[in-house]
Amino acid sequence: MFKKKKVISTFPTHVAFIMDGNRRWATERGLAKMMGHKQGAVSLKNMIETLVNYPEIRYASFFAFSTENWTRDQSEIDYIFRLCYDFVDEYKEKFENKNIKFISMGDVTKFPKKLQDILVKTMEETKNNTGLVINLAMNYGGRDDIVHAANILAERGEKITIENMKENLYSADAPDIDLLIRTSGEMRVSNFMLFQMAYAELYFPKIHWPDFDKRELDKALYEFSKRNRRFGGK
Repeated sequence: MFKKKKVISTFPTHVAFIMDGNRRWATERGLAKMMGHKQGAVSLKNMIETLVNYPEIRYASFFAFSTENWTRDQSEIDYIFRLCYDFVDEYKEKFENKNIKFISMGDVTKFPKKLQDILVKTMEETKNNTGLVINLAMNYGGRDDIVHAANILAERGEKITIENMKENLYSADAPDIDLLIRTSGEMRVSNFMLFQMAYAELYFPKIHWPDFDKRELDKALYEFSKRNRRFGGK
């Protein structure tokens, strides 16, 4: 008997990913934790390649390195930075070819200059692209994002409103998150895009990020399409 194909009737415009479980994925396979991060970077590349085939999804945000991750071993931090540099360096041409706009969310000034330079340069080179927008959160925290935006408005002497707060967040041009996916089964949002996820639908698959692929994305999208979004109304 053939299974009935699940139809995704409603798509999110903005999907956000907390890419959790890299280290656990490696530990379960008897590998060094760095190999989990390496495979996680592969999954990030594959997910971007997948998302460009969903025209309904216009924005995708990925939590790569938080403001709290600085407490990890320096060797792990340095490895993550190298992976980030290699990812952006490898994908610069693909961003352009696929009309992808790349945005680095967070305070990049604390990164090694080489990494800072490539992030800033890639944002500049892709700023006029009109396809999928990729927000890569590096040295990012949701509370820090809100404080950052509020300080900009305070310096201008502007009254703070919801609209001008949105305009000054690191994700400035992006709409609110429709669907937040956190892999690895942890059921928390860990200080990620707090302002932007006010009415997001949350989805917590148990699978680790290195194993999250198109099939898993389709499961999440199908679940999203079944949700009744009321945005605080009836």
